[in-house]
Amino acid sequence: MSAGGGKKAIFAALTANLGIAIAKFVGAAITGSSSMLSEAVHSVADTGNQGLLLLGQRRAEQEADAKHPFGYGRNRYFYSFVVALVLFTLGAMFSLYEGIHKIQHPEKLESPIVAIVILVIAVALEGFSFVTAMRESAPLRGNLSWWRFIRNSRNPELPVVLLEDSGALIGLAFALVAVVLTVLTDNPIWDGIGTLGIAALLGTIAVVLIVEMKSLLIGEGATPTQDRKIRENLVDGSRIDRVIHLRTEYLGPEELLIAAKVAIVPGLDIADVAQAIDAAEARVREAVPAARLMYIEPDLYRSQQATESSR
Repeated sequence: MSAGGGKKAIFAALTANLGIAIAKFVGAAITGSSSMLSEAVHSVADTGNQGLLLLGQRRAEQEADAKHPFGYGRNRYFYSFVVALVLFTLGAMFSLYEGIHKIQHPEKLESPIVAIVILVIAVALEGFSFVTAMRESAPLRGNLSWWRFIRNSRNPELPVVLLEDSGALIGLAFALVAVVLTVLTDNPIWDGIGTLGIAALLGTIAVVLIVEMKSLLIGEGATPTQDRKIRENLVDGSRIDRVIHLRTEYLGPEELLIAAKVAIVPGLDIADVAQAIDAAEARVREAVPAARLMYIEPDLYRSQQATESSR
C-alpha cells in the first residue's frame, strides 16, 4: 500500500467519524441514551485516532540522520500502537463506566426516534468509511482472508481502520438494538446493557491491535513469501550457489532491511565477487520492492554451516 492509499482510507474514516460524533452527541443530549453517548465517545476516539495515524505517517517521512541512521519509519507503528491504547482507555473504559452507571441508575429514554434516526445515518457513514478501507486494502490482501491480512500485514494503518470501522458498525448495531429494546419493553436497563456490549467490543478490538502493533514495534521480518523470493534471487547458480544465513526486519511498512551471508563459488576474484553481489541485490529488489537496505556478506560455504542454511 502506498502512503497515498493509506491516507485516502484514513481521511474517509476521519471525515465520517467527525460527522458521526457530532450527530451522536446531539442525539445523546436529546434522548439521554447512554449507549448513544458511549457511541459518541467512541466516534471521538476514532476521529482522534485517524489524526494520530496521519501524524505517524508525517513523522515517518523525516530523513534519516546520525541519531536514527535507518530513518523514522517505525513512527507509523508507534502511533498505531497509541491508537490502540486510546481505543482501550477512552473508548472501552468510558463505555464500561457508563454502562454500569446506567444499569445501577436507569433513566427514561427521551425521543427515541431521534436516536434511531441518528444511528441509521451513522451506519451509512461508517459503511462508506469501511468500504473505502476494504477497497484500499484489496491490492495488499491478495488471497488472504481479512483476518489473516490484519494479522500478517506489515502496514499498520489499514488494519487499524478496518478494525475500527468494523467495530463501529457492530457497536452501532448494539446501540440500535439497545434503543429499540428500551422502547419496546419500556425498561431503560437495556440501554445500559447495550453500552456494556459496546465496551466489551471496543476492549476486544483494542487488545487485538495492541498485540499486533507491539509485534511490529519490536520488529517483524519478511513474510514467508518474501523470504522465499529473497532466497531464490540471492542465488544465481554460477557465482553465488547458496544462502548461508538470512536475517530480515521491517524498519517501516515499505522499508525492509536484509542482512545475508552467501556462499561464493571458490576461485572468483574480487571484481567478480562485487559484480555477483550487485547483481543479487538488483534481483532481490526487483522481486521484493520493499527491500530498501541490503547488506550481503560473501563467504565460502563450510559443512559446519549447514545447520544455518535453513534458518
